[in-house]
Amino acid sequence: MADRISVIVTTYNREDALDAVLRSLSRQRDRDFEIVVADDGSASSTAALVERWKTKIGFPLQHVWHEDKGFRAARIRNLAVLKSSGAYCIFLDGDCIVRPDFVAAHRRLAEPGWFVTGNRLLLSKELTAQVLGESLQPECWSLSGWIGHRFKGGVNRLAPLLPLPLGALRKMQPKTWRGARSCNLAIWRRDLDRVDGFDAEYDGWGREDSDLLVRLIHAGVRRKHGIFATGVIHLWHREADRSRLENNDRLLGGVVAGEKSRARAGLSAMSGTS
Repeated sequence: MADRISVIVTTYNREDALDAVLRSLSRQRDRDFEIVVADDGSASSTAALVERWKTKIGFPLQHVWHEDKGFRAARIRNLAVLKSSGAYCIFLDGDCIVRPDFVAAHRRLAEPGWFVTGNRLLLSKELTAQVLGESLQPECWSLSGWIGHRFKGGVNRLAPLLPLPLGALRKMQPKTWRGARSCNLAIWRRDLDRVDGFDAEYDGWGREDSDLLVRLIHAGVRRKHGIFATGVIHLWHREADRSRLENNDRLLGGVVAGEKSRARAGLSAMSGTS
């Protein structure tokens, strides 16, 4: 059972999606959490959106920003972690809408010595445009409504919406890092400190989340599956620029082949950074 939870929401210049995500977080049944928006260099309109939500969301909400110098998700997540106050951090992307039991489900699954990897369903480009354009609220849709969208091709799968008590099966792959993503990931703050957080040497899209999980496993932290409990609703977006992926793959390969657990450019390198 986790204590105070920090939900760290990564965003970049997508206020309509972030607005929907914050709305869904405002509906959580579990209210003992804070939100830290990790803003990877958005224009001032994102900060204005966060300020509007501060007056109505009902629990602490912070906005952490750094200058736009390309995709630097590792660095901005570290800055958000340093600003957070929770004993347990849930990382969520700013285009991933959550259902009302999302935080409660993560709290139930939280266990010392384990990180929890969630899953997602993907909305089509057309359904995403409808959700955002008409201010629809998919976090409240019934299963029958989702089945209808599945038959129409608006969503890629339904499994992330289904609750199943998997019990010990959640721990069947304790040292497997592949397939996990930071769009729905929960880690104890003390474990983040142990490995020094994300590695900001990953510049550009890709592999910074895999790097973190590999290092956590090297440090003795194990993987617990949050599937059939914590699924999120991922809005469509254009594919990110992958021009740095080859370099990031090389960095990750070195970490996988070795035993190190500490980031080269992690939390400790950013202490006092604003």
